[in-house]
Amino acid sequence: MKKTLRAHDQRDTRQRADDQEVPEGAKPVYLLDREDQTRAKVLSNMLKQKRKEKAGKWDVPIPKVRATSEAEAFRALRSGKSKRKAWKRMVTKVTFVPDGFTRKPPKYERFIRPTGLRFKVAHVTHPELKATFQLPLLGVKKNPTSSLYTSLGIITKGTVIEVNVSDLGLVTQSGKVVWGKYAQVTNCPENDGCINAVLLV
Repeated sequence: MKKTLRAHDQRDTRQRADDQEVPEGAKPVYLLDREDQTRAKVLSNMLKQKRKEKAGKWDVPIPKVRATSEAEAFRALRSGKSKRKAWKRMVTKVTFVPDGFTRKPPKYERFIRPTGLRFKVAHVTHPELKATFQLPLLGVKKNPTSSLYTSLGIITKGTVIEVNVSDLGLVTQSGKVVWGKYAQVTNCPENDGCINAVLLV
């Protein structure tokens, strides 16, 4: 009976690690995944480097621009029988509207872009050639103020626009003719009545 009791006691008590032989240079458990961490660190550094390179590609002439508030860019229009509803907005800035654009019925149109403020061309300066060309607009790539302005095609100072440079005869390394290129707007188009931009080379 004593033997069985002793056996039970031995089973319940934990064996000390000193009893087992530990090989030379063995790592403790909490250090085992250190190699994976260094690999992850290398990966994160590579990603950061790639991001930096990508950002370097888009070095723009005007890096910081004053944000345009919605009160400045839109004017509230009153609608309805007794002019109580004020959910419509009239855009007061210069906009770009593509050729195939059709307006919604006036009853459902929330953002109204006046035809007098719709622009089709821009005066684009090539920084290396030191020459300015009048080029047709292809679209608005990014308005720094907000994504809403980008989707509406609102052009303010600092906006990156896409222009048609096929007339300039620019060629890629493989010999293909460059069709569209990005440029940054350097003036306030609603004040000057024209769009001045610098080509991003």
